[in-house]
Amino acid sequence: MTTATAELLTVPEVMARLKLGRSKIYDLIRSKRLVSIKEGRCRRIPEVALQDYIRDRIEEAA
Repeated sequence: MTTATAELLTVPEVMARLKLGRSKIYDLIRSKRLVSIKEGRCRRIPEVALQDYIRDRIEEAA
């Protein structure tokens, strides 16, 4: 596996990490709270975007 591949997560991988459902992940993407990229029909979330989302949620809770 290359570094570039490891940095892009699929929606099911993000679902598992956040323990959220598919609809909620797509809601976060649609509302631009979770950054994603699309190549053809494939949707990928950069790992750094997931980390940013988690950090933002922690800051909101503090």
